[in-house]
Amino acid sequence: MIGRLCWILVLTLVLAGCSHVAAPTKSAIADVNPDGCGRLENDQELLINLSRELVADGRLHAALANLESLPEHLPMVRLHKARILRLLGDRKAEGMYRSLLDTCLAAAGHHGIGQIAAADGRYQDAFERLRTAASLTPVDAAVRNDLGLVLMHLGRFNEARFELITAFELNEDNSQPLENLLTLLIYQGLWQEASALVDKRGLSPEQFQVAEERARKLHLPQLLNESDMRKNSGKGVIQYRLQPIEAENVP
Repeated sequence: MIGRLCWILVLTLVLAGCSHVAAPTKSAIADVNPDGCGRLENDQELLINLSRELVADGRLHAALANLESLPEHLPMVRLHKARILRLLGDRKAEGMYRSLLDTCLAAAGHHGIGQIAAADGRYQDAFERLRTAASLTPVDAAVRNDLGLVLMHLGRFNEARFELITAFELNEDNSQPLENLLTLLIYQGLWQEASALVDKRGLSPEQFQVAEERARKLHLPQLLNESDMRKNSGKGVIQYRLQPIEAENVP
């Protein structure tokens, strides 16, 4: 019975965001779920917030250094370290994300592993991870955006469109899913729909130009030989159109 109640609580934390839900008591966490996501201490939260600000300023090494004094057994600390390591191109990021799969941040773990796979051009692997993340956190706009991008690369355009529209409707303050959707429409040659999207959502000429360039680059792998593909692994269009760390839904 206790295990069932704990499982329900963990699901609630994942779906609602760990920082916005009252955390279970420390004793409950220790007895049932040693990797539970309880509330951080004030000084721990301050260091994580400082790290976020440093990331936003592009000072990734400093951001990582500010996390080093925090206990790594905390899933939230490992998540923030993993995100910074991913941006630095450090392969330790994947192991850090995997360490979250048995915690209340499992969705973030699958999301991060999926992002790494997508950046490497392993789109089927990325799809599996991002689909799992979306099933765990269906209202996470960042996950749905990245899932849409991966589906685009897999040629599953109708599904990609669905995910990108969902991502935008979940967070209309973020125009990135719309820009990605515009890229998809241009890639498919649906110029009338692309124009209607620009007019309806008030996208700028600059955004249209960027989307057109990205759509052109989506065709690039078809023009490269196998040697070029290996040389350019991890540098594809998917890499810089995945949800950036500062825009992710950080618990």
